[in-house]
Amino acid sequence: MSVRSARGGRGQGSSGELLELVRSGRATTRGALQQATGLSRATVGQRLDRLFRAGWLREGAGGPVDSPLGGRPSITLEFDDEHAVVLAADLDTRHARAAVLTLTGEILAEHGGTLVIEDGPEAVLGELGRWFAELLAKTGHRAAEVCGIGLAVPGPVDTDTGRVVQPPIMPGWDGYDIRGRLARAFTEYTGAAGAVPAVPVLVDNDANLMAYGEQRTGYPDCSAFVLVKVSTGIGAGVVVDGSVYRGIDGGAGDIGHIRVPEGAEVLCRCGSYGCLAAIASGGAVARRLVASGVPAASGSDVRDLLAAGHPEAVGLAREAGRRVGDVLATVVTLLNPGVLMIAGDLSGTAFVTGVRELLYQRALSRSTAHLDVVTSRLGERAGLVGAGALVVEHLYAPERAEERLRALGV
Repeated sequence: MSVRSARGGRGQGSSGELLELVRSGRATTRGALQQATGLSRATVGQRLDRLFRAGWLREGAGGPVDSPLGGRPSITLEFDDEHAVVLAADLDTRHARAAVLTLTGEILAEHGGTLVIEDGPEAVLGELGRWFAELLAKTGHRAAEVCGIGLAVPGPVDTDTGRVVQPPIMPGWDGYDIRGRLARAFTEYTGAAGAVPAVPVLVDNDANLMAYGEQRTGYPDCSAFVLVKVSTGIGAGVVVDGSVYRGIDGGAGDIGHIRVPEGAEVLCRCGSYGCLAAIASGGAVARRLVASGVPAASGSDVRDLLAAGHPEAVGLAREAGRRVGDVLATVVTLLNPGVLMIAGDLSGTAFVTGVRELLYQRALSRSTAHLDVVTSRLGERAGLVGAGALVVEHLYAPERAEERLRALGV
């Protein structure tokens, strides 16, 4: 189907749409772009010229011959992933990671360290600004080369405003202007204040961005993909037809606060009783370990105990997996995904075994017949890769690309 027929005549064959065709691999020569859009050779050339002048496209090697009559191989067109870089960060409750990425998702440099979410947004985002400056210096990139910043946070996000909404494990963050503070921290620490335009900042839930990163890199053909992150809390990210499903206001996937009978007497950090996260998260397992005399402050401590084969931690992780698996039986029956990925601090063998036991027992066999239950491929980098991809897909989407081209004066 051509761009003309697919778009119903609106914005036919703009420079932004030609860029999308090249980036997706659907049309990578001038002749293929003519065929896909119905535009003349001259018009295609004019619109491509804008992309070349912006530095977004480059010519590659010779490709297939466009004409059925033969002739010289046509020159292929490629998205130039070296004209800018992306900054990304992934916040957990007590730890964070930050990175510089190429526009195609390759991590050029990264840093991980202690960053406590309860210290509040002012301190945490300010420290991220310092990390970003150090990473740029390490890679030899200037602040002016950064096209955008992506941030993953452990709470529900209104993606229109970039603000978290009533986050159970992020005290002091509710409604805070994350975009503005992180942009200021970036310019302060890089010395870019007043020298470069404000860098766009995109914010989303960590499970959403982990799911997006994992689906795009490992399962691009899976049209219904679910990732469940089990760390200090429990959350899920859902990718349908290549796009993150967020619900009406960013609350989709918050399965940690589904009420379960076994937790009826247990108080959750959200203030309610009976939430799944209160009895089956990494934080819940840590509390049970502490009650039995085993030091464990968070999900990451539980992860370390599991890696060491601690018998009580293994037993509790498997029990937690069964409880999560019981809830996931409903999720799988509702969404019928092709891939269910378990990620986070508790994604080891014991927990996944527990998930499988209850999931396959409770879900309809029709819903699990073509289901793959897997663990993370990207590990701790999943949120970074997803955050970087979110920025790139936003900035180079056809309409946004057109706006940016006009702003560049090309």
